[in-house]
Amino acid sequence: MDDLKNIIEALLFVADEPLSAERLRQVLGPVEGAEIHAALAQLRAETEERRGGFALVEVAGGFQFRTRPEYGPWVKRLLDPRPVRLSKAALETLAIIAYKQPIIRAEIEHLRGVDCGGVLRQLLERKLIRVLGRRDIPGRPLIYATTKRFLEVFDLKDLNDLPTPREIEELGRPSLEERGNIVIEPDEEGASPSQEQAPPEPPPAAGEPEEPSPPPAPEEPPASPPAPEG
Repeated sequence: MDDLKNIIEALLFVADEPLSAERLRQVLGPVEGAEIHAALAQLRAETEERRGGFALVEVAGGFQFRTRPEYGPWVKRLLDPRPVRLSKAALETLAIIAYKQPIIRAEIEHLRGVDCGGVLRQLLERKLIRVLGRRDIPGRPLIYATTKRFLEVFDLKDLNDLPTPREIEELGRPSLEERGNIVIEPDEEGASPSQEQAPPEPPPAAGEPEEPSPPPAPEEPPASPPAPEG
């Protein structure tokens, strides 16, 4: 196809999300995947050579033109983009899901040591995590994983691009918090874990047992009266 590189450049320019090579092939019609990848490689080389205000990057399983980090502050002055706001508890929970997925709520709460119902609901509302299904164990709890939106927010090519703790410590790679356009909000004071709302869960299919609630803590027996003296 004539002008394939320019056509792909135009498609990437107007797209509001990363475009995968497969998505480009669907739009372009009878074009071989090798031709698309060659055109993308040429575009990336040209933007790197020009060193302009933007670059073609591979993110969230696709390709997208993005502002170079060094010019981000001026773009923010113009657009004033609304950052993703997360509490420290939400960021901690998101990091656990990102590194341990697929994972269920009980496993998250075991690692954090507190109830995570309200935090999971917030992450679901922000489309940073999703429900994969139910684990085939008693109670059939929901299974959580991150989304494509998570990769876009934190500028990750895929989950393999997550920095390991060793890389963060030894190589200085930015942590999950530093990679995304997010604002860390202080946790609400006075809110106890038991006050958090659980995220909305779809009802189990017919015949499936519902996830049981934890049993109440047993009451302590009353203290025995002291024995009479003498």
